[in-house]
Amino acid sequence: MTSATGTTASSETLTRPDGSPVRVLVVDDEQMLADLLASALRYEGWEVTTAGTGVAAVRAAQEIEPDVIVLDIMLPDFDGLEVMRRIHGRQSNVPILFLTAKDAVEDRVAGLTAGGDDYVTKPFSLEEVVARLRALLRRSGASAEQQDELLEVGDLRMNEDSHEVWRGEEEINLTATEFELLRFLMRNPRRVLSKPQILDRVWNYDFGGQANIVELYISYLRRKIDKGRDPMIHTMRGVGYVLKPADSSKPQS
Repeated sequence: MTSATGTTASSETLTRPDGSPVRVLVVDDEQMLADLLASALRYEGWEVTTAGTGVAAVRAAQEIEPDVIVLDIMLPDFDGLEVMRRIHGRQSNVPILFLTAKDAVEDRVAGLTAGGDDYVTKPFSLEEVVARLRALLRRSGASAEQQDELLEVGDLRMNEDSHEVWRGEEEINLTATEFELLRFLMRNPRRVLSKPQILDRVWNYDFGGQANIVELYISYLRRKIDKGRDPMIHTMRGVGYVLKPADSSKPQS
């Protein structure tokens, strides 16, 4: 199983030269892993497309013309090396980051020799994948733009650099973990986030299935963010949690 430490999006967003979001193609036949990677990369502000087979990967690459590709060596139809050859036949300069098994030295050598740009071994941390992709994108000409350091959802504001948080005019003091949890919610307003997604982003993908830690910290946040005010953090039973501006939220029953 893939280990993934909690990461935070950089205050610097990489974009295409025209200012549009970076396009990433993630190719892995393990749907859960592909979704996990996609979630982490979208957190960087990038557009992500996933594919579970070699055929689907080649087709997707033709359609979206990705700026970088995360490519598993082992796929159910043909291997990642063949996928790379077919994609490079049309888009020769797209950088590729291979995913390989921990002990598959031959695969790593073959991938780099055939034209791959870098690799990570499973299990890997999401931080490492993001860092390596950012390095590949910079080398291939992606531009860096400074993001607005202030996140705003309704009357809730967060300064990501100073770690200050306000609800209306009141400053709210948060622990480091509470801050990361709230940041993830604020970066995904009106989007329902599951407990596994939150565990991956704020703690660790392999947290032993202890989803109750999410419930506990959501309750901490509610005491600080929502107590005595119109609620912003809502529970979608059986699904997860969603942060919405209070003025567009229905009162909880």
